[in-house]
Amino acid sequence: MATGIGMSDCCLSGKIAEGKPQGREEEIGGISTYVAQPESGSNTKTIVFLTDIFGWKFPNVRLLADDYAKAGFYCYIPDVHQGDSLPTEFLQDIEPPLPTRENLSLVEKGTKTAKVGATLGPWLIKHREAVSKPIIDGFIRTVRLVPGTDKVGVIGFCWGGRYAILAGHGGNYEPGQGVDAVYACHPSLLALPADLEPLTKPTSVALGTQDSLVGQKEIGQIQDTLGKLTSVPHEIRLYEDQVHGFSLRGDFASEKEKKAMDEAEQQGIEWFKKYLS
Repeated sequence: MATGIGMSDCCLSGKIAEGKPQGREEEIGGISTYVAQPESGSNTKTIVFLTDIFGWKFPNVRLLADDYAKAGFYCYIPDVHQGDSLPTEFLQDIEPPLPTRENLSLVEKGTKTAKVGATLGPWLIKHREAVSKPIIDGFIRTVRLVPGTDKVGVIGFCWGGRYAILAGHGGNYEPGQGVDAVYACHPSLLALPADLEPLTKPTSVALGTQDSLVGQKEIGQIQDTLGKLTSVPHEIRLYEDQVHGFSLRGDFASEKEKKAMDEAEQQGIEWFKKYLS
């Protein structure tokens, strides 16, 4: 039986990174897109970033794309929410740091859960799979047609993590039109094992051991399902004491969280260097 990984107040938590993104905004295939290119300008190895609910303008994801560009990848962050991403104010308003969260009373936790439901429920309906997947698939096909493009990877975070996995399904695209490798960071809304079983592309997954959406049961299901895909290169890395969203929205002032973010970034860079070459 398929089980689902949902969304919670963790999806609305985290810190905003400091720094000024160095890329540019373009319209690609009718979609507003942030573009970060390597020093060489080569788009031979391309990566499409599928964001969390905070969207393509969230500074953290743009700065991360800049880092991947420095590593030699041509990066696109499309506005697949089409101007309807959630505002970053929710990062500060809804979810406190993990130590504070653990000391919340049942009433406080209930209040937060209700607020999350009121915020996320309507948004998730509006951006359901039947709406979002065609937008994402179309963008990937468009990128494939850009002159110079050879290999294409996809990286997704939280909400976008599931769509990164779906992009790696066999039969999802015509030959030569899809992605060559997948990296999913703390994906939410996964149906297990159904969303993983059709994977045919090399897939890397990063999960936090304190992710409120992916408990030990779900981690075990992910490990078991991927383990059965013996013909598909895959890896799963667990990050100790990290919560949902850690790879993109961790606390840069915390040595432990910053280390986890850096290692998750390197996990993706190494994966794409191996499978986009």
